[in-house]
Amino acid sequence: MLTSKRLSRLGSGVFDRNDQRKHSYKLGATQQHQPLIDLSLGCTDLLPPPAAVEAMANHLQEPRSAAYCLHAATASFREAAAAWCEQRLGVSVDPEREVLLLVGSQEGTAHFPLTVLDPGDQALILDPSYPSHRGGLELADAFIQTLPLSPEQGWAPNFKAITDSQWAQLRLLMLGFPHNPTACVGQQSWLDEAMGQAQRHDLVVAHDNPYLDLALEGEAPSLLRCPRWRERGIEFFSLSKGWCLGGFRLAFAIGAETLITALRQVKSVIDFNQCQALQQGAVVALSDHADWPAHLLPIYRERRDRTRAALSELGWPIPSPSMALYLWAPIPDWARAQGWGDEEMAAQLLKHCGVVVTPGSGFGEAGRDWLRFALVRPVAELEAAISRLTPWWQQQC
Repeated sequence: MLTSKRLSRLGSGVFDRNDQRKHSYKLGATQQHQPLIDLSLGCTDLLPPPAAVEAMANHLQEPRSAAYCLHAATASFREAAAAWCEQRLGVSVDPEREVLLLVGSQEGTAHFPLTVLDPGDQALILDPSYPSHRGGLELADAFIQTLPLSPEQGWAPNFKAITDSQWAQLRLLMLGFPHNPTACVGQQSWLDEAMGQAQRHDLVVAHDNPYLDLALEGEAPSLLRCPRWRERGIEFFSLSKGWCLGGFRLAFAIGAETLITALRQVKSVIDFNQCQALQQGAVVALSDHADWPAHLLPIYRERRDRTRAALSELGWPIPSPSMALYLWAPIPDWARAQGWGDEEMAAQLLKHCGVVVTPGSGFGEAGRDWLRFALVRPVAELEAAISRLTPWWQQQC
């Protein structure tokens, strides 16, 4: 056996499976094949702040941008992140001891379990949840407990369903609101309750928060607003969504000094930081364009409302999400009647309509029989995608 048992537990990621499907579709393209409309990734078509990109381009000319970047060279980025935190959340943090640059929040959440868990330690994640939450725990050889979320409960985590004996065995609680994939903004009281339980049962709370500024309704919660986060909490932020810089892999963690120091230690043997040029673009985005995400919200609101309306006319009613970027859609009754799950439904949409969405089971067992649509194309293209479904849909019903 040449590969580890850990690898088999990881399985194939849902985005990789989709990537293979898209590749096969393109290889088999004929005149009858329609061009792909890819709604599978939260990779927006909207542009980042031009000044941030210009700063990156200007600094690329400097020799230091081609050099390896160690922690000390990230000081200006960490200072900008700390200033943003005080402006956005009203929380003052120490850029030297409580802030850490990340190569994307996905990288941070995947590496973090290595800092607090030994093999066999127990951790709790939401179900469904972003794949790196489970993936990081698998890499750490943790024992994974799940807390199922349901539409009947408004996707709220029911911490009362966890017994005292179960709490006593946990070492880490991993959350993420606003929530991917359900596009539920969530409530501050949910994180306050989680932190209260963590305090009572001596465990760590990690909160993945790349969608903080993309709430269409309500106010997005933050772990940094919880009492005593400096004792046992860490929160992950990203420039990928709010500033449209996904491909540049720029993110940061803010948390308890002990946890930030531990994650820095893990990263020191795994990766270097993003180059100085990319960091300077992030500094400009955080410092001079902190309101950039607010300009995106009307665009996403229109995309949400018009895509839902088009799907409803098709006969596919979709719950209205409170967070931008995604629709979380139950597969239709007629598909269930044919024995299709979410993976098969997604495969059929690609095969017959050239539309790519993400199967919900890729986010966990509770995501089974759901599909995630990413609203990452202009309204006209989103409506065109639904129009493609119409003749095929009518044949199936």
